[in-house]
Amino acid sequence: MEDTESCSSRALESLPSPSRKRRQKVEVYHEVLRRLKESEVEEASRPGFEDELWNHFTRLPLRYALDVNIEKAQDVLMHKKLLQLAHDPNTRPAYEVRLVQVHPFSDGNPGDSVHSVHTRRDAHNFDFPGRLHPPPTFCLSSNSEFGVEANHAFLHDGTSSVSGNSKIFRPSHEITISTNDKPKLLSQLTSLLSEVGLNIQEAHAFSTSDGYSLDVFVVDGWEYEETDQLINILAKEIPKIEEDSGLNQELLIPGVGQTRIKLFQEQVDIPTDGSDVWEVDSKLLRFEHKIATGSNGDLYKGTYHSQDVAIKVLKAEHLNANMQREFAQEVYILRRVRHKNVVQFIGACTRPPLLCIVTEYMSGGSVYDFLHKKKGVLKLPSVLKVAIDVARGMSYLHQNNIIHRDLKAANLLMDENEVVKVADFGVARVQVQSGVMTAETGTYRWMAPEVIEHKPYNHKADVFSFGIVLWELLTGKLPYDHLTPLQAAVGVVQKGLRPTVPRHTHPLVVELLERCWQQEPSSRPEFTEIIEILQHIAKRVVQEERASKRRTLEAYQRLDVWPLKSQESENNTVRESKIHNFSAIPQV
Repeated sequence: MEDTESCSSRALESLPSPSRKRRQKVEVYHEVLRRLKESEVEEASRPGFEDELWNHFTRLPLRYALDVNIEKAQDVLMHKKLLQLAHDPNTRPAYEVRLVQVHPFSDGNPGDSVHSVHTRRDAHNFDFPGRLHPPPTFCLSSNSEFGVEANHAFLHDGTSSVSGNSKIFRPSHEITISTNDKPKLLSQLTSLLSEVGLNIQEAHAFSTSDGYSLDVFVVDGWEYEETDQLINILAKEIPKIEEDSGLNQELLIPGVGQTRIKLFQEQVDIPTDGSDVWEVDSKLLRFEHKIATGSNGDLYKGTYHSQDVAIKVLKAEHLNANMQREFAQEVYILRRVRHKNVVQFIGACTRPPLLCIVTEYMSGGSVYDFLHKKKGVLKLPSVLKVAIDVARGMSYLHQNNIIHRDLKAANLLMDENEVVKVADFGVARVQVQSGVMTAETGTYRWMAPEVIEHKPYNHKADVFSFGIVLWELLTGKLPYDHLTPLQAAVGVVQKGLRPTVPRHTHPLVVELLERCWQQEPSSRPEFTEIIEILQHIAKRVVQEERASKRRTLEAYQRLDVWPLKSQESENNTVRESKIHNFSAIPQV
């Protein structure tokens, strides 16, 4: 699964240490067990149940125990049952749909709970009279800024209900789905719910240690009186995620006539125009050490003909038709591009089981690692230099009708000369002639709202992502670091959420940020214009710094006082040495 973070808005930062969290997990387990026994649940009295319940908690991430509402202990049993059903292909995927009551704060009374566990082979009816519904399993919290706004909106939109204790709520549906875990499952599920007409208000995504998923969505957009109809639609749509969409063994490359990539078991056949030779003999590759690992592949540093290279190897267990198609697409795109700000393609191995892509080795690592792991800091001139490098690379791609679709700091690499290059074209696509695409992809924290909503989009989705990257360069922070990825996605789409711009940011940079992350794609600038804007800002910054130094010097001259090098300035010098400052000033 692409994203396994729970999307609860609970502030886990308040927990001081991992050991404290683990103790809380044990406490949650014992409390759930106690409540189940006190409720005289038949299953809880069965021999061996305590071990089964503990195994349920241990196979799920720690976040599950920290986020689950212990007052709704029977929901844990429902999750356990769904995961059991997901083991059997005949009952997979398993799901449960129910009405829930959403309000700002739980009053501790879960109310009457009506569960109906579904598989692809059964369906049950719900009948909810005009009484209160139970709260969601993972309750909403005031820590979610868009969650708070939503609750305020419920008060004024005329559709709210007020219970006897004056708590504001609105009926929503909670959909819990369990199946075997796989790459892009979360995107498939969110796309499915969107196509049905549901709006995701809150989501929790978990992957088990043995390869299964448990995904919980709180949604609105469906009348609570028509829950039966929703169940019937989901009964038809949810099983589709189990279907292998890779049965079609050909991929039409949009925008280049009828050229097709054919996928064969013995080789991935990629079109060639005869102008270059890019097939790499795997015997000539030398693997040195692993640089990074992902859900679909591993990245190694190695050598090829004595040249330092990066080798991206697809994991054998994921070599299905979909992965081969993405691999072929990435090779096809890399072969077409050659620019100083795009990572250089060297070759590829296209004969399974070893499918790999060989590119130049970027010794400086990723911008993400520099910012978030090494805690590096960029001064404004350096931020602008990096941004100009990225904008030039992206402008070149767009001029060649290529949409990156996953622009983020982790996909920006630095070479030994501190030149930044755009990398990782695993989800990039050639833009179709209409200029509009519809498949969802990318990473939620950097993703444009139209992509999150699975609406048609074009190259302007990359501009939105660039705006988030520019903010990341300025602040050194992870976008929406107080939210989980799906929370951020919901906020971006439904509440117009954007990262908070630091107070003293240069006004011209603020203006550019706001233009890049406009909700309406047509209002965002092209990268050709972004380059001009960044170059203008870089020139202004140099002029302003010179003017500031001149004013300081003139002030000292008027006072006939010259600054002495104090211990404080020496300390500042030591501190400044830790701040990364690229040697090259942007060309203007």
